[in-house]
Amino acid sequence: MAQDQSGETRWARVTGGSGGREYAARFAALAAQGRDVHGEAAFCASLVPPGSSVLDAGCGTGRVAIRLAELGYVCVGVDLDDSMLAVARETAPGLTWRRQDLVTLDVTRDGARERFDLVVLAGNVVPLLAEGALEQTVLRCAAHLSADGLLVAGFGLGPEHLPPGCPVTPLTDYDAACVTAGLALSERFATWDGQVFTDADGYAVSVHRHRSM
Repeated sequence: MAQDQSGETRWARVTGGSGGREYAARFAALAAQGRDVHGEAAFCASLVPPGSSVLDAGCGTGRVAIRLAELGYVCVGVDLDDSMLAVARETAPGLTWRRQDLVTLDVTRDGARERFDLVVLAGNVVPLLAEGALEQTVLRCAAHLSADGLLVAGFGLGPEHLPPGCPVTPLTDYDAACVTAGLALSERFATWDGQVFTDADGYAVSVHRHRSM
């Protein structure tokens, strides 16, 4: 997520300050009902082999990163919400969790910027960005991609796929931000399980890569 000038995130405004434990409990309840809560991780795992490095940008409670780590990926999670990160750290203390604003994203190790085989923006991170933060967020994510790395984002395109009160980010705006960041669309789907995308769909999962690839 990204803060606006007031220092508040759009996530905090939309959810009324719902914290990490409430968010984690909602997905735990879905899992208990037999629902698949790992679709995003399964999709990412279909794109890059185990052992690849993954940056979960806007990781929340770490659901995607933790599952990918269980599948053999090297994961780093980044979020701005302390309550979300507290749950992630408690659930998976062995993984790397960073508190950062995606607009100024800068994941480093030993003084050098880390590069990842895949950066994922799941869970409606894109429409929950602060107003005006989209282009800079995509630029920062692209700056953390390896030469053949992939940027994956999934988000709702209409109210039925977004939290109440969350504004819609047009897909054309996201694609334009990717072009500015030097990325080209590689694939697009309507769901995390790979259903074919059409312009009538209310959700999009997009895979972008460097234009030179």
